Amino acid sequence: MLSLLFITLFSCGNIITTDDIDYREEMRMFVQEISEYAKSQRPNFFVIPQNGHSLLVRNSRPASDYLNAINGLAQESLFYGSPYDDQPTSSSETNRLLELLNIGKEAGKTILVTDYVSTSFKVNNSYSQNQTLGYISFAAPDRDLRVIPDYPRPLPGLNDKNITQLSEAKNFLYLLNKSEFDSRNDFISAIQNTNYDLLITDAFFRDEMFTPQEVQQLKQKENGGTRLVISYLSIGEAEDYRYYWQDSWRPGNPEWIVRENPNWEGNYKVKYWSPEWKEIIYDSEDSYLQQILDAGFDGVYLDIIDGFRFFENL
Repeated sequence: MLSLLFITLFSCGNIITTDDIDYREEMRMFVQEISEYAKSQRPNFFVIPQNGHSLLVRNSRPASDYLNAINGLAQESLFYGSPYDDQPTSSSETNRLLELLNIGKEAGKTILVTDYVSTSFKVNNSYSQNQTLGYISFAAPDRDLRVIPDYPRPLPGLNDKNITQLSEAKNFLYLLNKSEFDSRNDFISAIQNTNYDLLITDAFFRDEMFTPQEVQQLKQKENGGTRLVISYLSIGEAEDYRYYWQDSWRPGNPEWIVRENPNWEGNYKVKYWSPEWKEIIYDSEDSYLQQILDAGFDGVYLDIIDGFRFFENL
Protein backbone atom coordinates (compact mmCIF):
# COMPACT_ATOMS: atom_id res chain seq x y z
CA MET A 1 0.00 0.00 0.00
CA LEU A 2 1.17 3.52 -0.78
CA SER A 3 1.66 5.72 2.21
CA LEU A 4 -0.59 8.75 2.30
CA LEU A 5 0.64 12.08 3.51
CA PHE A 6 -1.91 13.65 5.79
CA ILE A 7 -1.89 17.32 6.70
CA THR A 8 -3.81 17.45 9.93
CA LEU A 9 -5.89 20.40 11.04
CA PHE A 10 -7.06 20.84 14.62
CA SER A 11 -10.48 22.39 15.08
CA CYS A 12 -12.02 22.69 18.55
CA GLY A 13 -10.96 19.24 19.67
CA ASN A 14 -11.72 17.46 16.40
CA ILE A 15 -9.10 16.30 13.91
CA ILE A 16 -9.93 16.63 10.23
CA THR A 17 -7.61 15.33 7.54
CA THR A 18 -7.08 16.35 3.93
CA ASP A 19 -8.78 13.20 2.67
CA ASP A 20 -12.04 14.68 4.00
CA ILE A 21 -12.66 11.92 6.52
CA ASP A 22 -13.30 13.01 10.08
CA TYR A 23 -12.29 9.78 11.78
CA ARG A 24 -13.79 10.74 15.13
CA GLU A 25 -17.12 11.63 13.64
CA GLU A 26 -17.14 8.41 11.61
CA MET A 27 -16.69 6.42 14.81
CA ARG A 28 -19.42 8.38 16.56
CA MET A 29 -21.75 7.67 13.67
CA PHE A 30 -20.83 3.98 13.70
CA VAL A 31 -21.70 3.65 17.40
CA GLN A 32 -24.92 5.58 16.89
CA GLU A 33 -25.91 3.32 14.00
CA ILE A 34 -25.21 0.22 16.08
CA SER A 35 -27.32 1.63 18.89
CA GLU A 36 -30.20 2.56 16.57
CA TYR A 37 -30.18 -0.87 14.94
CA ALA A 38 -30.23 -2.72 18.27
CA LYS A 39 -32.70 -0.48 20.07
CA SER A 40 -35.16 -0.63 17.18
CA GLN A 41 -35.58 -4.28 18.15
CA ARG A 42 -34.92 -4.09 21.88
CA PRO A 43 -35.31 -0.57 23.34
CA ASN A 44 -33.66 -1.65 26.61
CA PHE A 45 -30.56 -3.04 24.89
CA PHE A 46 -27.43 -1.51 26.44
CA VAL A 47 -24.60 0.00 24.39
CA ILE A 48 -21.31 0.57 26.23
CA PRO A 49 -18.20 1.87 24.43
CA GLN A 50 -14.81 1.10 25.99
CA ASN A 51 -12.07 3.77 25.93
CA GLY A 52 -11.80 6.47 23.25
CA HIS A 53 -13.92 8.86 25.28
CA SER A 54 -12.64 11.99 23.56
CA LEU A 55 -15.58 11.20 21.26
CA LEU A 56 -17.78 12.64 24.01
CA VAL A 57 -16.67 16.12 23.00
CA ARG A 58 -17.38 17.84 19.69
CA ASN A 59 -16.46 21.49 19.12
CA SER A 60 -15.67 21.91 22.83
CA ARG A 61 -19.18 20.80 23.85
CA PRO A 62 -20.67 17.41 24.77
CA ALA A 63 -21.57 15.40 21.67
CA SER A 64 -25.24 15.00 22.62
CA ASP A 65 -26.22 12.67 19.78
CA TYR A 66 -23.41 10.28 20.72
CA LEU A 67 -24.26 10.51 24.43
CA ASN A 68 -27.91 9.80 23.70
CA ALA A 69 -26.97 6.64 21.80
CA ILE A 70 -25.06 5.00 24.64
CA ASN A 71 -25.98 3.74 28.11
CA GLY A 72 -22.62 3.64 29.81
CA LEU A 73 -18.91 4.23 29.44
CA ALA A 74 -16.17 1.67 30.08
CA GLN A 75 -12.61 2.64 30.88
CA GLU A 76 -9.51 0.52 31.30
CA SER A 77 -6.61 1.38 33.63
CA LEU A 78 -8.11 4.46 35.23
CA PHE A 79 -6.11 4.03 38.43
CA TYR A 80 -3.95 0.94 37.75
CA GLY A 81 -2.57 -0.75 34.68
CA SER A 82 -1.18 1.94 32.40
CA PRO A 83 1.27 1.09 31.01
CA TYR A 84 1.96 -1.96 33.22
CA ASP A 85 -0.27 -4.28 35.22
CA ASP A 86 -0.36 -3.68 38.98
CA GLN A 87 1.30 -0.28 38.55
CA PRO A 88 -0.44 3.05 39.21
CA THR A 89 -1.59 5.00 36.20
CA SER A 90 0.01 8.45 36.13
CA SER A 91 -2.00 11.15 37.87
CA SER A 92 -1.99 13.26 34.70
CA GLU A 93 -3.54 10.43 32.68
CA THR A 94 -6.05 9.64 35.41
CA ASN A 95 -7.11 13.29 35.58
CA ARG A 96 -7.45 13.48 31.80
CA LEU A 97 -9.69 10.43 31.78
CA LEU A 98 -11.73 11.68 34.73
CA GLU A 99 -12.59 14.87 32.87
CA LEU A 100 -14.06 12.83 30.03
CA LEU A 101 -15.77 10.18 32.17
CA ASN A 102 -17.48 12.84 34.23
CA ILE A 103 -19.09 14.22 31.09
CA GLY A 104 -20.80 10.86 30.78
CA LYS A 105 -21.59 10.66 34.49
CA GLU A 106 -23.21 14.11 34.44
CA ALA A 107 -25.33 12.88 31.53
CA GLY A 108 -26.56 9.98 33.66
CA LYS A 109 -24.39 7.25 32.14
CA THR A 110 -23.09 4.33 34.19
CA ILE A 111 -19.29 4.25 34.40
CA LEU A 112 -17.52 0.86 34.40
CA VAL A 113 -13.81 0.81 35.23
CA THR A 114 -11.42 -2.11 34.78
CA ASP A 115 -8.14 -1.66 36.62
CA TYR A 116 -5.41 -4.23 35.95
CA VAL A 117 -4.22 -4.81 39.49
CA SER A 118 -3.47 -7.82 41.69
CA THR A 119 -1.73 -6.71 44.90
CA SER A 120 -4.32 -6.81 47.67
CA PHE A 121 -3.93 -3.29 49.02
CA LYS A 122 -3.93 -1.88 45.49
CA VAL A 123 -7.08 -3.86 44.68
CA ASN A 124 -8.71 -2.34 47.77
CA ASN A 125 -7.55 1.11 46.73
CA SER A 126 -8.95 0.66 43.22
CA TYR A 127 -12.38 -0.31 44.51
CA SER A 128 -12.35 2.48 47.08
CA GLN A 129 -11.40 5.25 44.64
CA ASN A 130 -13.95 4.15 42.07
CA GLN A 131 -16.70 3.82 44.65
CA THR A 132 -15.99 7.35 45.90
CA LEU A 133 -16.52 8.64 42.37
CA GLY A 134 -19.72 6.66 41.91
CA TYR A 135 -18.14 4.33 39.36
CA ILE A 136 -18.55 0.54 39.22
CA SER A 137 -15.19 -1.20 39.12
CA PHE A 138 -13.51 -4.54 38.50
CA ALA A 139 -9.96 -5.36 39.59
CA ALA A 140 -8.62 -7.69 36.89
CA PRO A 141 -5.63 -9.74 38.07
CA ASP A 142 -4.36 -10.18 34.50
CA ARG A 143 -4.83 -8.36 31.20
CA ASP A 144 -5.89 -11.54 29.41
CA LEU A 145 -9.17 -11.45 31.38
CA ARG A 146 -9.22 -15.21 31.82
CA VAL A 147 -9.91 -15.79 35.52
CA ILE A 148 -12.57 -15.09 38.12
CA PRO A 149 -10.68 -13.31 40.92
CA ASP A 150 -10.64 -14.91 44.37
CA TYR A 151 -10.09 -11.49 45.97
CA PRO A 152 -11.69 -9.46 47.42
CA ARG A 153 -14.14 -11.47 49.50
CA PRO A 154 -16.89 -10.65 50.13
CA LEU A 155 -17.60 -9.21 46.71
CA PRO A 156 -17.99 -5.41 46.87
CA GLY A 157 -21.65 -4.46 46.62
CA LEU A 158 -22.84 -8.04 47.14
CA ASN A 159 -26.62 -8.32 46.78
CA ASP A 160 -29.29 -10.82 45.74
CA LYS A 161 -31.38 -8.40 43.66
CA ASN A 162 -32.58 -8.98 40.11
CA ILE A 163 -30.54 -6.53 38.06
CA THR A 164 -32.43 -5.12 35.07
CA GLN A 165 -30.67 -1.77 34.54
CA LEU A 166 -27.01 -0.81 34.33
CA SER A 167 -27.58 1.76 37.06
CA GLU A 168 -28.65 -1.02 39.46
CA ALA A 169 -25.36 -2.94 39.18
CA LYS A 170 -22.97 -2.71 42.14
CA ASN A 171 -20.15 -4.80 40.65
CA PHE A 172 -19.16 -6.58 37.44
CA LEU A 173 -16.99 -9.36 36.04
CA TYR A 174 -15.01 -8.87 32.82
CA LEU A 175 -14.07 -12.34 31.55
CA LEU A 176 -13.20 -12.72 27.87
CA ASN A 177 -10.62 -15.47 27.56
CA LYS A 178 -12.15 -18.89 28.23
CA SER A 179 -8.92 -20.89 27.95
CA GLU A 180 -9.11 -21.87 31.64
CA PHE A 181 -12.43 -23.64 31.11
CA ASP A 182 -12.61 -27.12 29.60
CA SER A 183 -16.15 -26.87 28.28
CA ARG A 184 -19.15 -24.60 27.82
CA ASN A 185 -20.81 -26.25 30.81
CA ASP A 186 -17.73 -25.64 32.96
CA PHE A 187 -17.79 -21.96 32.05
CA ILE A 188 -21.52 -21.59 32.66
CA SER A 189 -21.27 -23.39 35.98
CA ALA A 190 -18.37 -21.19 37.12
CA ILE A 191 -20.34 -18.04 36.31
CA GLN A 192 -23.46 -19.35 38.06
CA ASN A 193 -21.35 -19.85 41.18
CA THR A 194 -20.70 -16.11 41.39
CA ASN A 195 -22.84 -13.17 42.49
CA TYR A 196 -21.65 -10.48 40.09
CA ASP A 197 -24.44 -8.13 38.97
CA LEU A 198 -23.03 -7.78 35.47
CA LEU A 199 -21.01 -10.12 33.25
CA ILE A 200 -19.05 -8.88 30.24
CA THR A 201 -17.92 -11.80 28.10
CA ASP A 202 -17.39 -12.96 24.55
CA ALA A 203 -20.55 -14.22 22.86
CA PHE A 204 -18.66 -17.33 21.72
CA PHE A 205 -17.19 -20.31 23.51
CA ARG A 206 -14.52 -21.61 21.18
CA ASP A 207 -16.16 -21.28 17.74
CA GLU A 208 -19.81 -21.48 18.77
CA MET A 209 -22.01 -18.69 20.06
CA PHE A 210 -23.90 -19.24 23.29
CA THR A 211 -27.50 -20.27 22.72
CA PRO A 212 -30.42 -18.28 24.16
CA GLN A 213 -30.86 -21.01 26.77
CA GLU A 214 -27.20 -20.77 27.78
CA VAL A 215 -27.35 -16.98 28.00
CA GLN A 216 -30.31 -17.35 30.36
CA GLN A 217 -28.24 -19.72 32.47
CA LEU A 218 -25.39 -17.18 32.60
CA LYS A 219 -27.83 -14.62 34.03
CA GLN A 220 -28.39 -16.66 37.20
CA LYS A 221 -26.53 -15.51 40.30
CA GLU A 222 -25.61 -18.07 42.94
CA ASN A 223 -27.73 -16.32 45.59
CA GLY A 224 -30.90 -16.50 43.48
CA GLY A 225 -30.79 -13.06 41.88
CA THR A 226 -30.26 -12.37 38.20
CA ARG A 227 -27.55 -10.44 36.43
CA LEU A 228 -27.12 -8.65 33.11
CA VAL A 229 -24.98 -10.39 30.49
CA ILE A 230 -23.23 -8.12 27.99
CA SER A 231 -21.41 -9.31 24.85
CA TYR A 232 -18.00 -8.02 23.84
CA LEU A 233 -17.85 -6.72 20.26
CA SER A 234 -14.77 -5.26 18.57
CA ILE A 235 -15.77 -2.70 15.94
CA GLY A 236 -12.43 -1.07 15.15
CA GLU A 237 -10.53 -4.24 14.24
CA ALA A 238 -11.31 -7.44 12.35
CA GLU A 239 -10.27 -10.67 14.04
CA ASP A 240 -9.08 -13.62 11.96
CA TYR A 241 -10.49 -16.13 14.48
CA ARG A 242 -14.08 -14.95 13.97
CA TYR A 243 -16.74 -16.71 11.91
CA TYR A 244 -16.83 -13.90 9.34
CA TRP A 245 -13.12 -14.11 8.42
CA GLN A 246 -12.31 -15.52 4.98
CA ASP A 247 -9.08 -17.40 4.22
CA SER A 248 -8.19 -15.11 1.32
CA TRP A 249 -8.34 -11.94 3.41
CA ARG A 250 -5.19 -9.97 4.11
CA PRO A 251 -4.27 -6.27 4.39
CA GLY A 252 -5.51 -4.60 1.23
CA ASN A 253 -7.81 -7.49 0.28
CA PRO A 254 -10.52 -6.48 0.90
CA GLU A 255 -9.38 -2.89 0.75
CA TRP A 256 -10.90 -1.95 4.11
CA ILE A 257 -8.47 -4.24 5.97
CA VAL A 258 -5.48 -2.00 6.61
CA ARG A 259 -2.82 -3.48 8.88
CA GLU A 260 -2.30 -6.16 11.53
CA ASN A 261 -2.12 -4.87 15.06
CA PRO A 262 1.51 -5.58 16.11
CA ASN A 263 0.41 -6.00 19.73
CA TRP A 264 -2.42 -8.48 19.07
CA GLU A 265 -1.74 -11.20 16.53
CA GLY A 266 -4.71 -11.89 14.28
CA ASN A 267 -6.33 -8.49 14.87
CA TYR A 268 -6.44 -6.12 11.90
CA LYS A 269 -7.14 -2.40 11.76
CA VAL A 270 -10.10 -1.72 9.50
CA LYS A 271 -11.66 1.26 7.77
CA TYR A 272 -14.59 1.09 10.12
CA TRP A 273 -16.61 3.53 8.00
CA SER A 274 -16.62 1.04 5.12
CA PRO A 275 -20.13 -0.22 4.22
CA GLU A 276 -18.75 -3.76 3.86
CA TRP A 277 -17.42 -3.73 7.43
CA LYS A 278 -20.64 -2.23 8.77
CA GLU A 279 -22.61 -4.99 7.08
CA ILE A 280 -20.54 -7.56 8.96
CA ILE A 281 -21.05 -5.80 12.28
CA TYR A 282 -24.71 -4.79 12.18
CA ASP A 283 -26.23 -4.01 8.81
CA SER A 284 -27.52 -7.44 7.73
CA GLU A 285 -29.78 -10.23 8.98
CA ASP A 286 -26.82 -12.48 9.79
CA SER A 287 -24.59 -9.72 11.17
CA TYR A 288 -22.57 -10.10 14.37
CA LEU A 289 -24.89 -7.75 16.26
CA GLN A 290 -28.02 -9.52 15.05
CA GLN A 291 -26.66 -12.82 16.31
CA ILE A 292 -25.96 -11.21 19.69
CA LEU A 293 -29.52 -9.88 19.80
CA ASP A 294 -30.98 -13.23 18.81
CA ALA A 295 -29.00 -15.01 21.53
CA GLY A 296 -30.60 -12.82 24.21
CA PHE A 297 -27.63 -10.80 25.44
CA ASP A 298 -28.60 -7.64 27.30
CA GLY A 299 -26.20 -5.37 25.46
CA VAL A 300 -22.86 -4.89 23.74
CA TYR A 301 -19.50 -3.77 25.06
CA LEU A 302 -17.86 -2.04 22.10
CA ASP A 303 -14.08 -2.24 21.82
CA ILE A 304 -11.45 -0.45 19.70
CA ILE A 305 -13.58 2.69 19.85
CA ASP A 306 -10.26 4.55 19.85
CA GLY A 307 -9.45 3.09 16.43
CA PHE A 308 -9.75 6.61 15.05
CA ARG A 309 -6.34 7.41 16.54
CA PHE A 310 -4.64 4.91 14.25
CA PHE A 311 -5.87 6.74 11.16
CA GLU A 312 -5.20 10.19 12.61
CA ASN A 313 -1.57 9.15 13.15
CA LEU A 314 -0.90 7.68 9.70
